[in-house]
Amino acid sequence: MLVCCLAGHAMCRAQGTWPQFRGPGGRARPDVEAPLPDQIGPNANVLWKVKLPPGHSSPIVLGDRIYLTAVQGEKLLTLALNRADGQVVWQAEAPYEKLEAIHAIGSHAQPTPATDGDRVVSMFGSSGLLCYDRQGRLLWHRKMGPFNNDFGAGTSPVIVGDLVLLVQDHDTGSFLLAANKHTGETVWQTDRSEFPRNYCSPLIWQTPQAPQVVVAATLRVVGYDLATGRELWTVRGLSRAVCMTPVVGDDGTLYVAGWAAGGDSDARIVIEPFADARRHDANLNGTLEESELPEGPVKMRFTQFDRNKDGQITEEEYEWYRGVFDRARNVILAIQPGGEGDVTESHVRWEFDRYVPFCASPVYYGGQLFTVKDGGIFQALDGASGVAGKRGRVAAAEYYASPVAGDGKVYLVNVRGEVTVATAEAEWKVLATAELGENVYATPALVDGCIYLRTVGHLYCFGLKP
Repeated sequence: MLVCCLAGHAMCRAQGTWPQFRGPGGRARPDVEAPLPDQIGPNANVLWKVKLPPGHSSPIVLGDRIYLTAVQGEKLLTLALNRADGQVVWQAEAPYEKLEAIHAIGSHAQPTPATDGDRVVSMFGSSGLLCYDRQGRLLWHRKMGPFNNDFGAGTSPVIVGDLVLLVQDHDTGSFLLAANKHTGETVWQTDRSEFPRNYCSPLIWQTPQAPQVVVAATLRVVGYDLATGRELWTVRGLSRAVCMTPVVGDDGTLYVAGWAAGGDSDARIVIEPFADARRHDANLNGTLEESELPEGPVKMRFTQFDRNKDGQITEEEYEWYRGVFDRARNVILAIQPGGEGDVTESHVRWEFDRYVPFCASPVYYGGQLFTVKDGGIFQALDGASGVAGKRGRVAAAEYYASPVAGDGKVYLVNVRGEVTVATAEAEWKVLATAELGENVYATPALVDGCIYLRTVGHLYCFGLKP
């Protein structure tokens, strides 16, 4: 029984879990429904609030513990908190030789940990995978990173059965790994070197045939056999990069979305051929250096064109990434299970190419697929048909935290810490708004009637007081 600071509160029963990024099965919904507040904010339905060192990882919850990662000075930490009051139970420091390069608004603690109750697995791009027991004792450490990516590592591990699944898509050396959760040793590893940097965490799709690992990335989404890592199917026609994770609906439909600049039908980025760009080769060495390029889409993405990071873009590198721009499509796809090989023409139920989100993953709830695009464009799509319901603007800013849904409501929070609570229906209505006064990058967790929401400096626990 969970000892709680508020006797009688729903979280004292500790029935639900939120064991990974976006919760049970990556659905962004609680596995046990409970009443949730219509309004949350600094002075609304706060059960407790504690200070935390910064980090972008989202809280996970199981039993009487909350786990997340953080950066304290130059220390990379995994933290276990008491669920009743948010106090630190233990913290463990991850060793590293060199801190990875990260995006200007990034963090060295970006991936969300995962837990099965007996162990906690954290991922740091500067250190690798680390597995701890409930008392914070290190069970194993699988070293990896820094990776060939100046935006840093951001995808989160998932525990399924005896496996820890991790996908790392970087500009070179991309892979999908299944490690033994007891030892950290490789069970299988699948090469993904065709894919440059992407930020989709692995999703387990329970199909009628067998469980599959789904990863969405540059130009295509792939389903892999969970037992072997073998590619089973693919759907082509995605964006240049994917920063969000798919979700599965109640009927088993897979929903995938991808957005990157230049992929909208009315705002395409067209890259001129290398033969024309060669005029910028001032030193006539046959390659393009950053200093030689004029301002524009290539110079802006120099490190992405220069996949091997040798400071030069070769004709091969240039034409490969130019081809990615040519084929990229910003789109939301609904995919039915059961296919093998290229199922682009046979298994896509519907697609929708307007107001596609960037980082915020979609959530399926009550037959609707809810998405929020940067700028605060919130929309509902019918899960069966893709027909759009209501679309409107909520708090206008960038959205890095993904929406979560429960008790008939959708909770959204943007980077400025502006919270919107809306009804979870096709013609949604805004119930409440609030400002937390701190930036937010982490996705909230909904467990047993509580909302665990991390800002850059604090962790809140919201809920209805008895």
